[in-house]
Amino acid sequence: MAAELTRRNAMAGGAGLASLAWSARAAQPQASPVATTAHGRVRGYIDDGVLAFRGVRYGADTGPRRFQPPAPPAPWKGVLEATDYGAAAPQRGRADELRSEDCLFLNVWTPALTGARPVMVYIHGGAYSSGSGSAPLYDGVRLCKRGDVVVVTVNHRLNAFGYAYLARLVPELADSGNAGQLDLILALQWVRANIAGFGGDPGKVMVFGQSGGGAKIATLMATPAAAGLFHRAATMSGQQVTASGPGNAHRRTLAWLDALKLRPEQAGELATLPAERLIEGLAAEDPVLGFGGLYFGPVLDERSLKRHPFYPDAPAQSAAIPMMIGNTHDETRAFLGGDPTNFTIGWDGLPAKLTQANMRVDIDPATVIAEYRRLYPAYSPSDVLFAATTAARSWRAAIIEAEERAKAGTPAFVYQFDYPANGERLRAGHASDIQMVFDNLAKPGATAKGPDAQAMADQMSEAFLAFAKTGDPNCAAIPKWEPYDLKRRQTLVFNTPSALADDPRGAERKLFEKVPFVQAGT
Repeated sequence: MAAELTRRNAMAGGAGLASLAWSARAAQPQASPVATTAHGRVRGYIDDGVLAFRGVRYGADTGPRRFQPPAPPAPWKGVLEATDYGAAAPQRGRADELRSEDCLFLNVWTPALTGARPVMVYIHGGAYSSGSGSAPLYDGVRLCKRGDVVVVTVNHRLNAFGYAYLARLVPELADSGNAGQLDLILALQWVRANIAGFGGDPGKVMVFGQSGGGAKIATLMATPAAAGLFHRAATMSGQQVTASGPGNAHRRTLAWLDALKLRPEQAGELATLPAERLIEGLAAEDPVLGFGGLYFGPVLDERSLKRHPFYPDAPAQSAAIPMMIGNTHDETRAFLGGDPTNFTIGWDGLPAKLTQANMRVDIDPATVIAEYRRLYPAYSPSDVLFAATTAARSWRAAIIEAEERAKAGTPAFVYQFDYPANGERLRAGHASDIQMVFDNLAKPGATAKGPDAQAMADQMSEAFLAFAKTGDPNCAAIPKWEPYDLKRRQTLVFNTPSALADDPRGAERKLFEKVPFVQAGT
């Protein structure tokens, strides 16, 4: 139960909140706000005038239902405390927060329990393997106060617990390859059924997410069970053109079993082994990619997912849903910037660095280097490394999705984040726009400082708030933002100041469109 969790994050109010717009609809809340859900009542707390509910259960413990579709929670009597974040899903890496298979919790921030405000549901990143909705940067207080909206963040099953494809080995676990997506659908169903009791409008739900969160959203846009559960979608450096095919998903499961020293016929034992042991097996090298740990993500299983998210076209299911698609200018500085040699590399060593593992497409490195030196004569070898890997690996899928939406006659609003929020070395790296969208520059994890940083946060948060309210991000804080078409490829370049540009980095786009794009992991 969320009420049993140890509180790990102190309530904190950001500086300067008094200057933010605050709707008159935000009634004075009671000292300990109590909201009613379909399963029972929950008691939250007040964070700088915003009603906050942490660790609200939207699904039953997944431990007894490992690899199976989620189930709604059992109703409870009385009032459950909702003041501590719920457990994150089991995952590799740091364990600085509680982790458990009992992880189907969400968090709600709202100005008041009455009213019908737009709802902004944030789906966290971390590929499909790590993360939670409880990170300080995702705190919803400032968005609530700035825009009079309801903010929701979500935890769900990850990695093998959410996406291991066991259908060919254990037929009764036929839905295992998309269990994590089914969790998100259950969370959105909870929002539809319950958010009115938190002052939200179930008919005006926006999903937004960064990195893996954006990829999860792109997948939901092609998942029949998700139809009608959200009405706007914004992806931030997170795209999903193709899902994992069932054959490759099966190969990954076999590699996972081998790492766990289990034979294929023993796959049924995965349902009862300790979670810690299952996590250990994820370190095995991915047999499809040929590098890194095992990738588990959505699977074209012909059950939950019957088509690829954005291949061969944009899904008709979500054509009427307004969409924003964004990326950062220097994505891979966040991935590759931790290696000092990537900043000192010479021209002779650059071809080896530009391997398929870094560019993720099969193209001659010498050709790439020659073109970048022609386009940008002042670039160092390090500059070329980061630019080429960003264009080929992290930006390409966003372009494909924007093109497909434009071809379908339902163009998206496309942005490029150029502001160097991570400093001169890492610049506008992957994830550097999150702090801006949430306007959380004072939270742990934020990297941008100074008056320009706040000006940047003002622009991005206002644009996302406008999009949540109307399906159009245009507002007084930004220049006119036109949807993306194939003639001009209009892109809002977020910076101080921001500007609308036609086909920014068009030459780089043309360089890489000559080779097929393969979604990492598929």
